[in-house]
Amino acid sequence: MPNLIKVVLYLFLFTFSLSGHASTYQGKIIGITDGDTVTLLTANKQQIKIRLDSIDAPEKSQPYGAVSKVTLSNLVYGKQVIAVSNKIDKYGRTVATIYLSKINVNLAMVQKGMAWVYRLYARNKAYYTAENYARKYKLGLWSQPNPQAPWDYRKAKLNQSNTLYNPVIPSPKDFTCGTKRYCSQMKSGLEADYYLFQCGVKSLDGDKDGVPCESLK
Repeated sequence: MPNLIKVVLYLFLFTFSLSGHASTYQGKIIGITDGDTVTLLTANKQQIKIRLDSIDAPEKSQPYGAVSKVTLSNLVYGKQVIAVSNKIDKYGRTVATIYLSKINVNLAMVQKGMAWVYRLYARNKAYYTAENYARKYKLGLWSQPNPQAPWDYRKAKLNQSNTLYNPVIPSPKDFTCGTKRYCSQMKSGLEADYYLFQCGVKSLDGDKDGVPCESLK
């Protein structure tokens, strides 16, 4: 493992040239949320939710959403990896590049046609080269005639939900803003509505479509 660490740190410094604010985590991948989000378990049993940097995988309800998740799972689930991060997103997730031995997993997902380059954030030209390769050979999602970018899909869903979804907001006598932040803590769709719209807990609306904790609806 020491040699792996050296290789990853070299790749990180050479490729990204980031400031000293970067953090490095080593551990096993114990959860796959979708094609760009995983959970890492460190040696001291700390669980870290990681959003893969520079890429955006299809949403679960999009074509290739499920395939993208399975592909990422086959790459890293149950395996020891190193994650290099220099920021936390607004949902509290660690945004990182994941390395499996010498493989840049984020980059591999793009090259396999299982994720888009997240143009709003990606600065490394290697990601654009990988996407052009996948487009050229019609790999993964690029085998579709007109694949829709995940950010456009989310925006369309949000616009639709703003038109169709009119939540009944419970009164404070039913629920009280507190420490709850996750859908797993909600006992009903009404409670999720209250925490999102009255308490402003945006983490309940992970896909930003205006409907919190959709599994409870």
